[in-house]
Amino acid sequence: MNSDMQEVEDEPTSTPVTHPRDGLGAVIETDEGLAQAIQLLSAGTGPVALDTERASGFRYSQRAYLIQIRREGSGTHLIDPTGITRMSELQDALVGVDWILHAASQDLVCLAHAGLVPTANLYDTELAGRILGFPKVSLGTLIEAQLGFHLAKEHSAADWSTRPLPESWLVYAALDVEFLIELWGVMRLALEEAGKYEWALQEFEHVRRTTKPVERVDPWRRTSGMHALKKSAELAIVRQLWLARDELAREIDLAPGRLLPDTAIVSIATDAHEYAEKLSELPALRTRQVKKYSDRWINAAQIALKLPTSEYPAAKLSQDGPPAPRNWQMRNPSAWKRLEFARTVISAIAEEINVPQENLITPDAVRRILWEPPLSPQDLENQLLEMQVRPWQCEKIAPVLSEAIWPSIK
Repeated sequence: MNSDMQEVEDEPTSTPVTHPRDGLGAVIETDEGLAQAIQLLSAGTGPVALDTERASGFRYSQRAYLIQIRREGSGTHLIDPTGITRMSELQDALVGVDWILHAASQDLVCLAHAGLVPTANLYDTELAGRILGFPKVSLGTLIEAQLGFHLAKEHSAADWSTRPLPESWLVYAALDVEFLIELWGVMRLALEEAGKYEWALQEFEHVRRTTKPVERVDPWRRTSGMHALKKSAELAIVRQLWLARDELAREIDLAPGRLLPDTAIVSIATDAHEYAEKLSELPALRTRQVKKYSDRWINAAQIALKLPTSEYPAAKLSQDGPPAPRNWQMRNPSAWKRLEFARTVISAIAEEINVPQENLITPDAVRRILWEPPLSPQDLENQLLEMQVRPWQCEKIAPVLSEAIWPSIK
């Protein structure tokens, strides 16, 4: 191949963007600074693009340590909500204004913690990409594919509680909202052309109404590696250590894993009985990371070791919903046939309309309906509504579920 032709083919098809087009303004850290930003935002037009930066993996709190907001005619504003007391004034200024976010469910909770909640339409460019059937829906990928700009994404895992924030981080944060409004405009047209715009609006509204903090039952059971533990006494130690770690992490606002890694919790639970008389010699307590609060971990292990067996945690949580599908064929052959039929047809529908199956309907919803099927089509409709299955999904899925259920129970 001609070398000149090779060079042409190797040229990038997107334009690298290294700095905000309006320049990088100072971080807004005071109520006075916020008041000035609100004036500018109020003078702008159209929707606002929002994003947040958290300190996941560094801090216990999932609060926003930086909020980026952009509006046409207003520019981009970087807001540090940690030192501002009048965020409610920003909320008031945004009443009735449409919001554009990417992966909205990741940001809405911490925005609400800062006092900001959407009161008008919500548009989610990541979710739009899924409904359009795009294979990759990260913000950088969509901006490059749809708008032709390349953004560097090197600070996504940074500790955003750092103060002062380095300029390179602030540039990265500002660029996250730089093209969000334009991106939504392009994706809206694509949704309309694909006949999926109304589907998307239903999905966006669902996200707006239902996104809230996750509350888990027995969150300590998510400790990584504890599946290898077989004894209830070991689970009791894991639970006590997890609770002690969580209490301290909340108290000093540090990510729990930075105080006591999950691997250390499992190791202590495994060895605690052997070292019952000399817990301070546990191998997991000898590392520099764990030593600082070793007295807390020893005390937690001692509490667990002294528990009567009647207070040990159950090996597993009681089953909520149907069993795993792998057990259906033997336990409930009729339900298994319903599930196999529905899976096949739903897969075909998802491929036909070019939407991921999990965005068409969640596997959990299908399993719950087909394990103990409703008695009538009206009951099925009611059950889908209770599960907050959106109208466009019901239109596609209800006939499949009906066909799976009623021929098998005649």
